Amino acid sequence: MGLVQRISSDYAYLTGVLRALSKITKVAKNPGRTYPQVVRQLVADNGDRVALISEREQMTYRQYDQRGDQYARWAMANGVAKGDTVALLMPNRPEYLAAWLGISRAGGVIALLNTNLTASALAHCINIVTPKHIIVDSTLVDAFRTAEPHLSGNAALWCHGGAPDGFQRIDTELDSLPNDPVPDAELPQLNIEDRCLFVYTSGTTGLPKAANINHYRVQGIMYGFHAAMNLKPNDRVYVCLPMYHTSGGVLGPGSALTAGASVVLRERFSTSTFWDDVVKHQCTAFVYIGEFCRYLLNSPTHPQETKHKLRIACGNGLRPDIWVDFQRRFRIPKILEWYAATEGNCVFFNFDSKVGSIGRIPKWMESKFFVEIVRFDIETEEPVRDDDGYCIKCETGEIGEAISKIVNDPARPSQRFEGYSDAAATDRKILRDVFEKGDRWFRTGDLMKKDEMGYYYFIDRIGDTFRWKGENVATSEVSEAITVFPGIKEANVYGVRVPGAEGRAGMAALVVEEELDLNGFKHHVTQQLAAYARPVFVRICQEIETTSTFKQRKLDLVKEGFNPNGTGDVIYFLHPEQQSYVELDETVYGDIVKGGVRF
Repeated sequence: MGLVQRISSDYAYLTGVLRALSKITKVAKNPGRTYPQVVRQLVADNGDRVALISEREQMTYRQYDQRGDQYARWAMANGVAKGDTVALLMPNRPEYLAAWLGISRAGGVIALLNTNLTASALAHCINIVTPKHIIVDSTLVDAFRTAEPHLSGNAALWCHGGAPDGFQRIDTELDSLPNDPVPDAELPQLNIEDRCLFVYTSGTTGLPKAANINHYRVQGIMYGFHAAMNLKPNDRVYVCLPMYHTSGGVLGPGSALTAGASVVLRERFSTSTFWDDVVKHQCTAFVYIGEFCRYLLNSPTHPQETKHKLRIACGNGLRPDIWVDFQRRFRIPKILEWYAATEGNCVFFNFDSKVGSIGRIPKWMESKFFVEIVRFDIETEEPVRDDDGYCIKCETGEIGEAISKIVNDPARPSQRFEGYSDAAATDRKILRDVFEKGDRWFRTGDLMKKDEMGYYYFIDRIGDTFRWKGENVATSEVSEAITVFPGIKEANVYGVRVPGAEGRAGMAALVVEEELDLNGFKHHVTQQLAAYARPVFVRICQEIETTSTFKQRKLDLVKEGFNPNGTGDVIYFLHPEQQSYVELDETVYGDIVKGGVRF
């Protein structure tokens, strides 16, 4: 990197970081000011300006706040006290944001349920947070019914948009309540340390975990990204990511709202409507994940794709092999790539749009951010320790696990780790005695490397989770769902690379008693697993190799992938057009690797 480039990069980093820190520091200095109180000020400043736009409804800042007050009154009238949980199963829409605004105003904690889940997986997410109430959108009642037999507890059931058996209708009850501001004297005393949301994350192992998101973290995300994107009141941010994830439900809408801007919400991402929406609503920014950038790039030319008013795209996971083409084809002036985890304390920003990098920490700022990359043993899935028992920092360019020091210091609130609803899950994410006795570091579960300029590069996930169609897939969850199917003795689930596709497609190596009933198996996985979690490839094996500690070996299977010529085993492919498992032969394999099959 030349001198001019170095100066430009340092300037972009410094100005971006200072903007973000100036906003986040104000949050830490006002511990009694939570997001519901911030919204009161937003109403005072913006009143009847449009805040939220969707195909279903539109809300001004005032209407958003008023609907929040109706939810707050509903919560208090139905026994929701400070710290009680209300689970929310609802598609993207302004009502979604109003629900969690109002319930949090009443002191409740909102569990944002994944709308793709069904049966035992959905029930697990509900059970681990023990909600007092569950709110279900009328369009998702059938999905919820599949989880009911697995539920513990006796939460009250509420339906938005209808009143099926066993449910009370919440929207009509809300409409009957006053929408003027709830007096402060009637509301619980809250501060930024209090829990606000449960957001689910697969992490690196096991079923989804409910990450604790307190009021500080909510505002830190909102204001941090508001500053990083340099949003202004005349901006319009397009959000088509699911609102049960942090990016779609907190980062995108919150960064816009705290700037006095507008949010355009789409229920789900669609390549056919994306550019129509962006142009129609005159959006100036959108929030992305790498997967949907690839989908857009692979789609046919759209007549509106360069007629937009975009000035920035903000997101994570944009891979280097499509970055330049994506930005050039769609004429996007600036891409702000970042790295973070819902529950983690490790954050990077790529303020100068270095292609392929997830962010940078210059050497002159390293003392301000406690992030390291340590040597990692792929076989044991643990960091390597030296003779004294301490972790070893990676050299420049060396791949290892990224970790971030946990510090409970009011002056460094971003270094905290709030953990999960499950104490054991929290403990598993903490690495102890890393560089000195007693220190604690958050394990990102991600392999990275860093170059001599301080740019970080994401390499891969660690362990038993892979990413497909924008979602993290926990292999243990898929294995559990598969092995209950008659005739399957053992299953080893992993992700494999597919040329031209983002993430890894699910593959299951199966040991079966007799011939597998492929039609029955297809029906089974459709009923038990979300679409993104269903195995795309199935490999029939004689046995599954294990380690000396009986842990299934995955590395060789991952390397062999789904090439039918690379193994003597029969491989089946869940063909998207035929909607059935078909034997993978050389012809189908060739179509896949050449991009002739759309997943």
